[in-house]
Amino acid sequence: MNKIQDILEKYFGIKSLRKEQKIIIESILSGRDVFCLLPTGGGKSLCYELTAMVMKGVTIVVSPLISLMKDQVDYLKSIGIPAQYINSTQSNAEIDRILMDIESGSVKIIYIAPERLNSEFFINRFNNIDISQVAVDEAHCVSQWGHDFRRSYRNINPFIKSLKKRPVVTAFTATATEAVRKDTINLLGLQAPFIFFGGFYRSNLQINLYKEIDKIEFIKDYIRSHEEECGIIYCSLRREVDSLFMGLKDIGYSVTRYHGGMSDEEKNENQDDFLFERKNVMIATNAFGMGIDKSNIRYIIHVSMPKNIEGYYQEIGRGGRDGTLCRCHLLYNRDDIRSAEFLINTSTKIERREIELKKLQSMIEFCETDECYNEFILNYFGDTEKKKFCGTCSNCVKNDSLKDLTIEAQKILSCLYRTREKFGISVMCDVLRGFKGTKITQYRLDELSTFGIMRDYSSKAIKDVINILLEQGLVDMKEGTYSMLLLNNNSYKVLKGQEKVFGKLSDNAVCEDEELFKKLRIYRKDVSRKENVKPYIVFSDSVLIEIANTKPKTLEELGSINGIGNKKIDKYGSDVLSIVKNSRSDK
Repeated sequence: MNKIQDILEKYFGIKSLRKEQKIIIESILSGRDVFCLLPTGGGKSLCYELTAMVMKGVTIVVSPLISLMKDQVDYLKSIGIPAQYINSTQSNAEIDRILMDIESGSVKIIYIAPERLNSEFFINRFNNIDISQVAVDEAHCVSQWGHDFRRSYRNINPFIKSLKKRPVVTAFTATATEAVRKDTINLLGLQAPFIFFGGFYRSNLQINLYKEIDKIEFIKDYIRSHEEECGIIYCSLRREVDSLFMGLKDIGYSVTRYHGGMSDEEKNENQDDFLFERKNVMIATNAFGMGIDKSNIRYIIHVSMPKNIEGYYQEIGRGGRDGTLCRCHLLYNRDDIRSAEFLINTSTKIERREIELKKLQSMIEFCETDECYNEFILNYFGDTEKKKFCGTCSNCVKNDSLKDLTIEAQKILSCLYRTREKFGISVMCDVLRGFKGTKITQYRLDELSTFGIMRDYSSKAIKDVINILLEQGLVDMKEGTYSMLLLNNNSYKVLKGQEKVFGKLSDNAVCEDEELFKKLRIYRKDVSRKENVKPYIVFSDSVLIEIANTKPKTLEELGSINGIGNKKIDKYGSDVLSIVKNSRSDK
């Protein structure tokens, strides 16, 4: 595990793996096939990227889209990992050079489209290469029972069987019902796989549904009040995309568009405008989004009802990939039902029509329910770890429901117990979030089992839970102090699962210094232009928020922030510290 930890910190700038990632990675390294379902943003790609660096030989990643390959390879190269891709945009000479690099052992990860895997030329070349792992991204595409069936994914199993030496085979998806999961495992030929079901719930996606409203007025008002944020607006039809794009562009909004009727050149240019933040809003059909790894999408608007829950869940999953809040707005009219039925009956093959109409019925039931929207989605996907309510979707808010915070409370109380009630709330937050400050290292608090177990939460969110615990008498404030906590009898009831905790949390990532955050974003944009990479590849929004909140003074403090590895420290560390220092002196 020392080698894994070294690679994790050196290249990825991550101090510790999530529990689920650790289990999956250990299974892969033991030589076992894996089927993994984790929600978008759950860290699936790290599982095969990290194991690729540990295992001998090369890892082949089967990926459905060119844009996904390029973004992933750009990111991996930016942190020092030797990666390449092969797709239809390259000449034969380029492909041959890449294959020679792979054969020489100078490439650790190669991304490839599934269409290439039925080529006898590729089969012969790859039989001369030491392949440690075949990782299948968007694995649900292999099943005809899924919403995104791709016939080319049927090439994967025959390709694996054709290899002289069978590698470890891993499959990753964020969207699959129970039937699709079983079908995928069978069709990919996974052998006695370790199956990890990480659930579908993403607490940072706030689902809001609006019925029978003026859609255009809603969209104009929303973009106007969120003009500095990046968002996606999904339409069902190409003509709806074009009409909305022209209307918003004419009145001065920063928008671009994407659909299947456009030329590849125009699609690529518009996609880059959005990814490089030259335009803040993408108006698109569902042709846009798969493989887009933009981390700071803050809102997603569906102009009309999608055809199925899988598609809807996948599309909203493109928001908030950095773990911060993304507001998802579905604008629903009952006329949408007729439009969706028409699309299915005119554009779907007869053998799939019945499947698609059943999926549409579930989508209608979702739009009409008065219950929690997240609960409905979990039930649909067969997620047994159901929550009674999320506390944040528009139905929960309307019903004045509260969020179950028992697990968060148990983590905080457990940390309080392990620190022996000797430290204030700020130090507790640093321990829970995995931040290595002076006191953390001085008192060896980074060796506690609770170190970093709430790294996906902001300090404000943790403090919100602590305030709820104090208000409900589930923890006490130490007499004579304003920030030191004491466990009481009720605390132990929560720890033992005898009592639940409910409450409401604000946004789960709050920037405490907006002025510094803006300066850091300007710096990120300048770097992205110079290096010709997407801004979020330089730093994600969540990393910039963390820098703005913690205001690191040294490279060591900067390096303790999740997502900042050695290479980023070397390239950008001095600049970032200078921006932070100047910001402090301005005040």
